Amino acid sequence: MEVILKTDIAGLGYKNDVVAVKPGYARNYLIPQGYAILATSSSRKVLAENLKQAAHKAEKIKNDALAIAEQIGEMVITIAMKTGDSGRIFGRVTNTQVSDFLREKGFDIDRKKIAIDDIKNVGDYTAILDLHKEVKHKVQVSVVAED
Repeated sequence: MEVILKTDIAGLGYKNDVVAVKPGYARNYLIPQGYAILATSSSRKVLAENLKQAAHKAEKIKNDALAIAEQIGEMVITIAMKTGDSGRIFGRVTNTQVSDFLREKGFDIDRKKIAIDDIKNVGDYTAILDLHKEVKHKVQVSVVAED
């Protein structure tokens, strides 16, 4: 069954994408939650017209995302955590902490747009910022022991 997404859904697609999903997933989750609509011929025509009108806006949003990625550049995100004797941290580093660090530096990036591996030890890691569907930016996350 094909549906048109109304919002970005991680692992499935981005807004206005036409994706094929299982019928039960579409009928029981995506459509009732308002995340998608059926991809009928009339809804595809409406989508095409909306995409044509939004092409200029989309280019501006993409350029803004590229500018943010350029400003962030090779920034190293340093997060201090309490650690045990073996270098293992108490708790773990989450995308919320990375988002808060970036917010302090003047970049308002939603935590849901940050993909980070499960960090449980002191060291250097990589986080991926999903700034736009065509713009992904990698930043280095350095976890250090708190004094």
